[in-house]
Amino acid sequence: MSGLIFGFGLIVSGMTDPAKVQGFLDIFGSWDPSLGLVMAGAILTGIFPFTWAKSRRSALLGAPMQLPVSKTLDRNLIIGASLFGIGWGMAGFCPGPAVTNLVAQDTEVSLFVIAMLTGMLLQQLCIKNPLSSRGKSRRNT
Repeated sequence: MSGLIFGFGLIVSGMTDPAKVQGFLDIFGSWDPSLGLVMAGAILTGIFPFTWAKSRRSALLGAPMQLPVSKTLDRNLIIGASLFGIGWGMAGFCPGPAVTNLVAQDTEVSLFVIAMLTGMLLQQLCIKNPLSSRGKSRRNT
């Protein structure tokens, strides 16, 4: 249900249009602040449930509460956030709007989602087989 509400919110706010995202990022051209307003609304909406969730040990249906505990800005986080931002700015899509736009059956959107899923798969493979551990195992053998 929450996914449907999220997708509907993206459509109503116009955030499924890559030109909206690129207009927001174009601060020296014809800047469109509407994405900032959508982000502010999302943050304000999320503050209350996340604050409440921090005080709980389990979710409403009994599963253990799994909130992020690390506050460290490490190299992987900075590189990942940078890659996400570059891709977001170039394509005008992030995962939510891209999946929502699959309904339109646009070739560009489909290619973006395939590339996004490929990147997610590669990321999972890198976590399971980090480059640093592969190098160590070669030196130790």
